[in-house]
Amino acid sequence: MFSRRRLKWALFTLCFSTVLPLHAATTQPIGRIAEQQIRHISTYFPGRMAGSPAELLAGEYINHRFQQMGYQSNLRGFNTRYLYTSKNGKQSWHTLSATSVIAARNMTTLGKKQATDNADDQKQIIIMAHFDTYTPQSDKDLDKNLGGLTLQGVDDNAAGVRVMMELAEQLKNTPLRYDLRFVALSAEEIGAQGAKNYLQRMSKTEKANTLLVINLDSLITGDRLYFNASNQPSAIAARDQALTLARRYGITAATVKNQITSPCRADKNIFYSAGLPVLSVEASNYSLGNKDGCQQRAISSHFPQGITRHQSQLDNLNYLDKYLPGRISKRSHDSVKILLPLIQALAADKK
Repeated sequence: MFSRRRLKWALFTLCFSTVLPLHAATTQPIGRIAEQQIRHISTYFPGRMAGSPAELLAGEYINHRFQQMGYQSNLRGFNTRYLYTSKNGKQSWHTLSATSVIAARNMTTLGKKQATDNADDQKQIIIMAHFDTYTPQSDKDLDKNLGGLTLQGVDDNAAGVRVMMELAEQLKNTPLRYDLRFVALSAEEIGAQGAKNYLQRMSKTEKANTLLVINLDSLITGDRLYFNASNQPSAIAARDQALTLARRYGITAATVKNQITSPCRADKNIFYSAGLPVLSVEASNYSLGNKDGCQQRAISSHFPQGITRHQSQLDNLNYLDKYLPGRISKRSHDSVKILLPLIQALAADKK
């Protein structure tokens, strides 16, 4: 067994001895912080399965980084469970305690009026990404070496979390007309339990005041970036603006109209089902396989299923750097290059 205190001590040792400083964010090239942090979380926190020591350590680390930036940030623990299937077909519930991270900056002005501390009274934009890695849910998963303690989860989903963290860093001093919420969710890989827990704790007013949910997931392996939107006007407008920005900067990006849900993107499905406007940001290839975004790239000798998802021997830094050289750097840059001005246009105070 492990104690929370000992884990925190280990975390802070890592933070202060190995972490790159945040203060130079504005002087570094766009995407550099995201890339550095993708490499950091993948290296120091592999096996971030919901409820595991690595997941708790990663959650503490993310929370600490948000606090360093000046955000109001807290850990949110919740109990959940998943169904495990053994070789003989017997199923049993496995229970666990998972941890998500919620960071916020409240609006600074509303016209000439100072913002209040009551989040229910304010419009908000949510930027979210799950940080847990795949939890094996059957003996068959174990036989296929899916998930487990060695899975770095670079594509799925250290990349999404670290792009989100660079966005938070770049926006930390921006005057806001809307509240910003940065949400690092756990337990996505066992049925989007973190997303469900987050939604359950949102009031009706808070849901009604949510202008947009931006979900970042699997930004590296896929052939191109996709910006897919739900059918609400705010989501469609954000998608169109993202594609306009991509064209302006010469970044290859696409969209699939009326394609917001996907069997391999659990978190966005939950928020969409709740009626919230969703902009899904992912890297994939919707022209392949079942054309649902689950196959990320063409099948090849290096990517025999056209995916890296959940596979520890593929979704790691060494493999991706070898067979997709420069991809981590490019996608970090491209994602932030599009999303930063998009969020600034949506949330920044227009004086």
